[in-house]
Amino acid sequence: MEKWVVSAKKADFQQIANKFGIDPVVARLIRNREQITDEEIDTYLHGKITELHSWKLLKGMESLLDILTEKIKEQKKIRIIGDYDIDGVCSTYILLKGLKRAGAAVDVDIPDRMKDGYGISRELIDLAKEAGTDTIITCDNGISAIEQIAYAKELGMTVLVTDHHEVPYEEQEDGSIRTFLPDADAIVNPKQEDCGYPFKGICGGMVAFKVICGLYEKLGIPFKEAEELIPFAAIATVGDVMDLVDENRILVKDGLRRLQNPENEGLKALIRVNNLENREITAYHIGFVLGPCMNASGRLSTAKRALQLLLSQDVKEASVLAEDLKNLNDSRKDMTAKGVEQAVELVETTDLLYDRVLVIYLPDCHESLAGIIAGRIRERYTRPVFVLTRAEEGVKGSGRSIEAYHMFQEMVKCKELLTKFGGHPMAAGLSLPEENVEAFRRKLNENCVLTQEDMIEKIVIDVPMPMSYVTIPLIRQLSQLEPFGKGNTKPVFAQKKLRFADCRVFGKNRNVVKMQGKDEFGFTAECIWFGDGDDFLEKLREKECWDVIYYPSVNVFRGRESIEMVIQNIR
Repeated sequence: MEKWVVSAKKADFQQIANKFGIDPVVARLIRNREQITDEEIDTYLHGKITELHSWKLLKGMESLLDILTEKIKEQKKIRIIGDYDIDGVCSTYILLKGLKRAGAAVDVDIPDRMKDGYGISRELIDLAKEAGTDTIITCDNGISAIEQIAYAKELGMTVLVTDHHEVPYEEQEDGSIRTFLPDADAIVNPKQEDCGYPFKGICGGMVAFKVICGLYEKLGIPFKEAEELIPFAAIATVGDVMDLVDENRILVKDGLRRLQNPENEGLKALIRVNNLENREITAYHIGFVLGPCMNASGRLSTAKRALQLLLSQDVKEASVLAEDLKNLNDSRKDMTAKGVEQAVELVETTDLLYDRVLVIYLPDCHESLAGIIAGRIRERYTRPVFVLTRAEEGVKGSGRSIEAYHMFQEMVKCKELLTKFGGHPMAAGLSLPEENVEAFRRKLNENCVLTQEDMIEKIVIDVPMPMSYVTIPLIRQLSQLEPFGKGNTKPVFAQKKLRFADCRVFGKNRNVVKMQGKDEFGFTAECIWFGDGDDFLEKLREKECWDVIYYPSVNVFRGRESIEMVIQNIR
């Protein structure tokens, strides 16, 4: 089920268009993305790296940097403990490069997803202690490691936490919230209650980048050198699905520009093995091509392989490592497809079908794929989904949510059934004893207040716009709105009553359809559809006239440019 709605935000689009030298349609798209004041619109269109928020605004930063500079001066052994996903690997890399440049005696450990689970653990602390570590600095984890950090302090270590996850809390009898912070020597996390940082939506890689910016400033290392780390903060931001608004948008835009010709041998090799050389790298490529290769190492092997790729300075070695990651990702794709198939079968053939929150137990599924499978099932059924698998001790799993369902808050209400959990409104991780699986499913559904309306996928149309309005200069202007992703979605255009003629299916998998679209006023446009071609033609035979959702693009053939409408949806 889909519901098409038109975004009806008001503004003087003509006046904005005149002021900023843009088409009124583009002005309307910017307004739909909640950029309202002249200053916001200007930053949105022309924001520069110099406009990022200052690291000084992060609570705890000054004391963290004081400790770090002291430890570097004394040449105390520092160990970075990261995480096994793309944000964790990139933030580890950023801290490692930055601390080494600052002259620190520093090394790294990344938890093993299967053996250690998420974040810093007692085992990792013991290993650090054995290696003579004086100071542990976490990235993309640590805010909820209360017991583990207390243990590291008992062993006499200094602990610095850099993270961006929600601060753990519990609701009191009177409805108030009590938060818990680990007893670390310094904590930098914009989600801390009284942190005055103006933008809370940054990822672990961005927090690590701010730490290094601050460290360089304190040590008199030019900001120019910190800029080399921007592509990694950008990859982390897109890979961790942060909103591409505010400073995230500025940073990702700049990072993508640098990725067109990266200095890093590992990134060069990864781009090469994925056949993206000499193509413009977009946020899409990070999210769906390069990112999954980096993530696959933490899923099916060890995330240290992805880190090794980024650290590699030898062209040959980088090529081998990149090829490895691509192969791992290919096998991850096959395993995911199998898991999705099993999950769909379970939902369709049992009473799970009637649940508003899906709790799907696939005991034999590889535990690192639970989150991806949950995401696919959520797309299919537009409901919050938890996918659980059998682990060493009990059951582990991941959840993916829909906009109307705050996953983390709902798990807090079931916390007595869980051994460990954490996450965001839209995604979560958890472990629980096997005997609690059914009770967890029942309790989530008893507490659930989602309505039918919440579970219908809404497609928000930015501008109902006839194809006849589209010009090549307008398409060029649309690229000013990039990078597209969460929080800055690709514009959605729609037109009613289109007829299709002259349909031809291409591609060895018959997955491209080219055709002529003709509107009620007789205007025709070249149209293209990507997907199962024969299926699409079958559907077109149902009736003559269609409402369509489309996006205009420029097709270049033998040096000649023409407009082509990519059809994304019909009804």
